[in-house]
Amino acid sequence: MLRAIHLPVRSVFHGLRRFAPTRILALRRTRARLAQLEDHLLKDIGLTREEAAREAARSSWDAPRHWLQ
Repeated sequence: MLRAIHLPVRSVFHGLRRFAPTRILALRRTRARLAQLEDHLLKDIGLTREEAAREAARSSWDAPRHWLQ
């Protein structure tokens, strides 16, 4: 069962302040390239077209938690 993690808004934005703009740009580029991969390449990395599209549609600031530390 998954649980929602509730963080105070202040702690989230504090992490974003330290988040390097170059990482945001790199994440945007990576997600854009993921959306352009051909189906056989997505299969190689274990993703479906729908999963890749969903990941590519995420906001640039919606980064993995470990990037914020």
